[in-house]
Amino acid sequence: QVQLKEYGGGSMQTGGSLILSCVASGPPYSSASMGWFRQSPGKEREGCVGIDVYGKTKYADFVAGRFTISRDKDRNTIYLHINNLQPDDTDVYDCAADPRGREATLRAYGYTTWGQGTQVGAAS
Repeated sequence: QVQLKEYGGGSMQTGGSLILSCVASGPPYSSASMGWFRQSPGKEREGCVGIDVYGKTKYADFVAGRFTISRDKDRNTIYLHINNLQPDDTDVYDCAADPRGREATLRAYGYTTWGQGTQVGAAS
C-alpha cells in the first residue's frame, strides 16, 4: 500500500516561513494529482492548493499568494512553502493524492490517499 508522510511541521513566529514536505512510499505518483489541505478540530478539510500531473495549480483565495506548491516526481515528493505565516494558518496540514490524475482542485472529495498530518503553528 502507498503511504504519504509529511515533514517540516512545527511552530514559527508570525511572519516567518515554513516548508512542508510530503514523501510518497511505494509506487511513484507521477500520474497522480496532489494537494495540500489543512483541518482544524471538528471542521472539514480545507484545500490550500492542488497540482495536477501537468504542473497546473489551483490556490485557495485565503492563501493570498503566501503559499507555493512544488513537485519533485523523481523523489515522489511534493512541497508546500508557507511564507509570511499568520495565526490563522495554525492547523494540521495534510497532503493527499488522487491516482485518477484529475485537474487541480481544492476539494478533498476524490482524493484516496492521505498523509498522517503535520501540525503547523504560528507563535506570537
